[in-house]
Amino acid sequence: MNILQRFKIDPFLLTLICVVITASFFPCEGQTKVVFQYLTTFAIGLLFFMHGAKLSLDAIITGIKNWRLHLFIFSTTFIIFPVLGIMMHFLVPTFLSQELYQGFVYLCVLPATVQSAIAFTSIARGNVAAAICSASASTLLGVFITPILVGLLMNTQSSGSMSMLDAISSIMLKLMLPFILGHLSRRFIGKWVDKYKSVISKTDRISILLVVYVAFSDAVANGIWSEISLLSLVQIIFYSIVLLTIVLLITTYGSRLFGFNKEDEITIVFCGSKKSLASGIPMASVIFPISVMGIMILPLMIFHQVQLMICAVLAARYAKRKI
Repeated sequence: MNILQRFKIDPFLLTLICVVITASFFPCEGQTKVVFQYLTTFAIGLLFFMHGAKLSLDAIITGIKNWRLHLFIFSTTFIIFPVLGIMMHFLVPTFLSQELYQGFVYLCVLPATVQSAIAFTSIARGNVAAAICSASASTLLGVFITPILVGLLMNTQSSGSMSMLDAISSIMLKLMLPFILGHLSRRFIGKWVDKYKSVISKTDRISILLVVYVAFSDAVANGIWSEISLLSLVQIIFYSIVLLTIVLLITTYGSRLFGFNKEDEITIVFCGSKKSLASGIPMASVIFPISVMGIMILPLMIFHQVQLMICAVLAARYAKRKI
């Protein structure tokens, strides 16, 4: 077991950190920046095309029957999380800067992650079919719901972002259209997609790395490192742990209160507590101006690692239970 596995560190996070460091010292500028922006737009479109192609209709039909479970998860993802994010306003400005607070609010309005939610549900011996359905549906709903929540909760007009309608129309064109085209093409490329999932997953990661590089290049030009101190990073880690802990408690004891069995409880815990880096960063590139995007996605990047580490331990504990 290497040190990354021992401490539950996602190797991709280390790659993200390397990209941020590279952007800090070698930001893309001028014509190079324009090329990278076009390349990023293409990569994001390809990412959502592949997400659509990977979505199985059989998985949707199998999992959609458990509507109570999905309603609980979606309520956690798009209601409880945003409420918790808004409540963090009480920390501003004494314990949290306005910019980081906005980043946490953005984190809280995102859909659930797909791959890790399903993986942890499987490890913990939960309801995998329902997890596939719920996580996939969350991503799909997030394309519509996230920009609406951003418009309602984040005062995007004053921060120079798009209007809510502009954000939705842009997401429909850049994200939803490729997603639909990908799903419609599944009958032709589905077998190939299923066979080369590991290769296709690299498309997801490459697109995220491109977005992060372009975003932080611009953020460096706008002085992000004069705004973010070591103390700010510690604060982000601390509040990410607190936020995740609260949601884990709500999903765990809430599922028991409503009478779900253990397998469904596991699905609720791991699908209801996740926030998607794969969807969040591309959406941020569409919703926010690039000048503020770097600081917006910083809480998401850190929360992503926190959720992986804590949920990996939790999944192992669930897996040891007696049936």
